[in-house]
Amino acid sequence: MGQLEDMALFIRIVDAGSITKAAEQLNVAKSAVSRRLKELEMRLGVQLISRTTRKSNLTEAGVEYYKRAKTILDDVDILNEQVSGAPALIEGTLKLTAPLSFGLLHLNDVIHDYANLHPELRFELDFTDQNVDLIEKGYELAIRIGNLQDSSYQAQRLTIIRSVICASPEYLNKNGAPKALSDLKAHHFLQYSLSPNHDLELTDRQGQRHLVSTGSRMVANNGDFLLDMAVRGHGIVSLPTFIAYQKLKNKELVPLLQQFQLPLLNAYAVYPKNKFLSKRCRKLIELITQRFGDHPYWDED
Repeated sequence: MGQLEDMALFIRIVDAGSITKAAEQLNVAKSAVSRRLKELEMRLGVQLISRTTRKSNLTEAGVEYYKRAKTILDDVDILNEQVSGAPALIEGTLKLTAPLSFGLLHLNDVIHDYANLHPELRFELDFTDQNVDLIEKGYELAIRIGNLQDSSYQAQRLTIIRSVICASPEYLNKNGAPKALSDLKAHHFLQYSLSPNHDLELTDRQGQRHLVSTGSRMVANNGDFLLDMAVRGHGIVSLPTFIAYQKLKNKELVPLLQQFQLPLLNAYAVYPKNKFLSKRCRKLIELITQRFGDHPYWDED
């Protein structure tokens, strides 16, 4: 193994949090990872990681080596691309987690095109609405929607996320359409269980904020299920337009209270702070941003 490979291995150990985790992510023996780290330290003549029976910590030299190694590996990619005149080969395994509905509805075409552009690249994709620990699980990248609160992550904005209040014509024929916020108390709501609260936050055209309590008829942890129940006439639902747009376009759902606006959110590409972001991740982020932009196709109508 060469020095660049040893740098990459050291970065993997640091990002994973331990030799054991790095070995699991690389699918190699822990002893092999430990041996290569020891050989690297012997060659440098300095200890990079202080290891005890209970935990491991970066030494001062290890912190500096980690920072410089990330920069060097990135520069090597750029140099190879500039000298050869052709894009550097994107390979390895891209391990990504993304929200279930957003991933299945809107990432399929992106991943299809990206895989065709880079046939040497492997993918490990996890579609879940749970915020998994990227470092512990060995994910390079996550797509997340909403307000980011974890300071241990860095984020790049991908696109805007709008939401809509809507119901089926069948439901509205039976129960009437709400014209004012006070009318909402008489209606059944279908609500997302992973939301921090079940109140509707609405802003009127004068910029005044209103918080409306609603009663739940159904609560579920999946937006596609709530969409289907709304289409079948079981109640009013507040959903991201990236889930509801086709049903709105086909008039299977009718937007309500359009004089009010629900909070605008953003979709982000998220990765651990100070982590070397591989070229395969950077290029995927670029592709998603170009594909969706600030006016994503699901909001065209």
